[in-house]
Order: sequence, then structure tokens, then C-alpha cells
Amino acid sequence: MVTVLRWSGREARVLRDALRMSVRDFAAYLGVSDRTVSNWEAGGVDYQPRGESQAVLDTALDRASDDVKARFAAVLGTTTAVPSVPGGIEVDSHKFLPVFIGVEGARRLRAHLTSSADDQWLESCSARVDHPEAQDSVLHVFACGVAIFHLVQPREPPSLTELAVWRYRSYSLDLLWARDKLSDLLGRESVQVGKPEYVLSLYWLTSGPWTGDAYSTAVRLLSTPSILVDRGAPGGPAPLDGSVEESLYATGFDHPDIVSFGVRGVSTGYASWSGVAYASHCRERSLTIDELVRCELAVQALWCFTRQIQQMVEDGQDPSTPDEYGWRFLRAAYSRLSTARAQETAQHVLMREAIMKTSGLAERLRAAQDALREGAG
Repeated sequence: MVTVLRWSGREARVLRDALRMSVRDFAAYLGVSDRTVSNWEAGGVDYQPRGESQAVLDTALDRASDDVKARFAAVLGTTTAVPSVPGGIEVDSHKFLPVFIGVEGARRLRAHLTSSADDQWLESCSARVDHPEAQDSVLHVFACGVAIFHLVQPREPPSLTELAVWRYRSYSLDLLWARDKLSDLLGRESVQVGKPEYVLSLYWLTSGPWTGDAYSTAVRLLSTPSILVDRGAPGGPAPLDGSVEESLYATGFDHPDIVSFGVRGVSTGYASWSGVAYASHCRERSLTIDELVRCELAVQALWCFTRQIQQMVEDGQDPSTPDEYGWRFLRAAYSRLSTARAQETAQHVLMREAIMKTSGLAERLRAAQDALREGAG
């Protein structure tokens, strides 16, 4: 089977050559003008015919003989539904591993770390730590009692399915590593370290072999890697059949819980319950990776903090925190993360709103506020 997801001038020229027709004959065959065909071909890969012309080209390819299809596929180097454009997948994986260590544990660690100049409303310190496979690994310790490991791991996977499998398999090991690392830093007997459990990833896509609608589909898949993985396989997370990914490129993929925060011509960005994926098309106008990381760190620190309060409630305890991190602290955090600031760009607001919505943090902050108020009463 030979399929083109989105025709450009290049594919139109290859089809004409495969049919062994002149421009005039090809135009007559399609029912368009000679000038139309010439404009397609002159534009090359950067020119995409209009929707009705896309359908005409689809029909012409579908009706072609097997020999023509074979010649067409040989030139493009594909016989699948994956778009045939040069280049591979290049993506920076950002993992965030939050752990609750309590205010005292945070105080002890922060005494040896460098204070952060960013987001002083959510006071934190940081330091680089060694990780066996990460290009960069930074420990952020928040005064409210949360530690977050931020791991940066560049990847060049052969497919998004392989990347998704790597994510699930490596995350399970990284969570164990994070707990052991904190236990060593704090002293295994002195401070009880919580269990890392929330795994919200961030993918910064720098290159990919997709065009048109398939590109947007790919970024959505990056934000929802579970779609491509059998997480219940006997030997651990395993890839689904490769045809699943190809089929999704061909048919498109979306989900009501995926929220877009990209800006046309500037960026493609999606947030979901599983992670965030972003691709910059115009570096001067798009978000920076530092802006995305800062938002993720704030959201995950508060997610972990409110999860601890929820756990105390579920264990039958009256939840309590130091006064400076009580319900007023959570009210202020909610306001900062849900209210636009004068200095923020529209893209930054869209990003923050998308991440807040898909992470469920707003609801957690309100529930934790209520629980602490009741406990104080």
C-alpha cells in the first residue's frame, strides 16, 4: 500500500514522473490547468495544494497501476502511511521526579544548595547531582518540603513507540534511583523519604520526519505515550504493533483531555494527563525550554505537597502543616497559577492554563485548602 498523508509539490512531481506523463498530459488527466501543475512542482516540498487538489491527487494515485505505484514508492522510499520526508526524530526528554521529604528535610538539604532567583513565592534551592544516564540532572528542593529531580535525556528514537516504551521502562528505574539518592543525601536513619509517584514528562521536540497534520498528530502522541504501549505486558511495558503508530498518522489522533497551547506558525504544543510536548517553529517568538521547565517545577512541587495532605486525610489523620505552608499558602499558590500577570505573554498564559487543567492541580489545591481549614478549626 502506498499512501501520502499530505501532498506537496514534490509528491505531485514524483507521481507525474511515475505515470510518465508530460505536464500537459498530467494536468488533463487530473482535470486541472497546466499552470496549476507547474505551480505545484515549482513550490516543491514547501507548497501544499488545496484540499480539493489533495483529493484529486489521492484519487489519481489510488487508480494508478501497480507498476506506477511501485515507481512512485521507489522514488519516495516508502510503502507505508508514514510521510516520506528526510530527517529523523530528535527530542529532549525532561523527567520530573517529585518526592515529599518534609519541611525539616528540605531545610537540611537547602543549607547546602544554591538559592534560586526564580519564583521566590515558591522558595527553592538547587544543585546538580550525578545520574548514570542523564545529560543533565538537577535536584530542586522547595522550602515547603518537596524535592524534585529534573533529568534531561536527549533521545533519537526510530519511532515514537520506541520512545514511549523507553519512557515507561526508564521511569520505573529512575523513581527507585531518586528515592535512594535522597536517602543518601539526608541520611537513611534521620529523615523519612516519601515514595516518588507522580510521573509527568516534558518532551521538547527539535526534529521529526512529519509534515502537515501528521506533525500535529506526532506531538499529541508525545504528550500521551500510553497510547503506543502495552503497559500490562508480562515482561513489563512493551511496544504495540508498529502499524498502530502508522495508522494514527494516517487517521489522526486526538483526545478530549488533550489541551493545545501552541500558536500557529510559532509553535506546536499539547498538554495531557500524562505529559507535555512542545515544538518551536520560531525561536524568537515561541516559549523557551526554561519557561516550560519553571512551570512544570511549580506545578509538580505543589502537586506533591497537596498529595501529602490528601494522604494524611486518607490515613484518618487531621492534616497539619507549618503555619507558613498552611491553607493561606495554598490559596496564594492557586492565585499565582490561575491568574494572568502583566508581564506574561499570551503564550505563557496558554501554557500555564493547559498544564494546570490537565494536571488536575487546581482541584487538588482547593481540596487541600479545605482540609487544612477544617483541621485548623
